[in-house]
Amino acid sequence: MTASGAGLAAAMSRLGLIDEYELFVNPTVVGGGNPFFGEGTERFDLELIETRVFGDRVVYLRYHRI
Repeated sequence: MTASGAGLAAAMSRLGLIDEYELFVNPTVVGGGNPFFGEGTERFDLELIETRVFGDRVVYLRYHRI
């Protein structure tokens, strides 16, 4: 596991240290990349608390961990 980026975020998520998740979704298919939460992450529920749509079709999603 790396000490920064996706590895750090995954480790903090597994430890329950993240209260909110802010995602920017760009509608582009690239066919690869790092898993968002990494392997070994247990399932948890999120509540959508805010959305925004930008002119270039990027969508902002803000979730609170339940």
